[in-house]
Amino acid sequence: MPIALLPDRAVVRVSGPDRVTFLQGLVSNDVAGPLPVWSALLTPQGKWLHDFFVSTDDASLLLETEAAQADELVARLRKFRLRARVDFAAEPDLRVFAGWAGAPMPPGGWCDPRLEAAGWRLAAAQPIEADADDAAYDLHRLALGLPDGSRDLDREKAILLENGFDELRGVSWSKGCFMGQELTARTRYRGLVKKRLLPVSITGPAPPRDALLRQDGAEAGAMRSSRGGLGLALVRLEALGRGLPITWEQSQLDPHVPGWMQLPQPKAA
Repeated sequence: MPIALLPDRAVVRVSGPDRVTFLQGLVSNDVAGPLPVWSALLTPQGKWLHDFFVSTDDASLLLETEAAQADELVARLRKFRLRARVDFAAEPDLRVFAGWAGAPMPPGGWCDPRLEAAGWRLAAAQPIEADADDAAYDLHRLALGLPDGSRDLDREKAILLENGFDELRGVSWSKGCFMGQELTARTRYRGLVKKRLLPVSITGPAPPRDALLRQDGAEAGAMRSSRGGLGLALVRLEALGRGLPITWEQSQLDPHVPGWMQLPQPKAA
């Protein structure tokens, strides 16, 4: 029943009376309804900039995001503030923990809104007893096919629906407009997704980030994060089901479609 501290995660506090309405018009998920949710901030063209979990302590909204990107996220949000009565501040005293595989959830924790099997998360000022490390959590989320921010998504290039945000409840289709909503909706309703971020088992050395993967000499995708023989890769859907190996140099990658993912049905011949 592992519990781990996640040192690469941090918390940004969003406070002020307009905090909900401010975020509601910007981010991909519904922050006016039940929390927590997983959400993203996009460019006006619908490309990924940041993603984060949104929870609340009643007085504020708490955004759990990548520690290395927290200051940039605050700076971006401030650009949109205008006259809204809202403020933003990093919370360096809050540390993020995760538990999974039946680990008991401590007070103040909340279930990962993406997937039940992902476990729970907690932002706490006081340490809690951990019996695993962030590498163990990384293997857990890779096996489930869960993206990890900029390790798996390219800023100002990645499209949410290629990276699981629809099935993993990272987008609200009913709340109304948000920045980048038009392209995101068009991608969904016109069936424009041609690649997906998929878990891969790796035989041989792991390809580096962005390495081009090939199938029978043709480009089949690009590598994202990896650890311990597991990884995520952005794979062309046409490469699936061919019965041909996907390779990088002397390594072979075997993609699989997790149970939560919904791929388009192949067209009848």
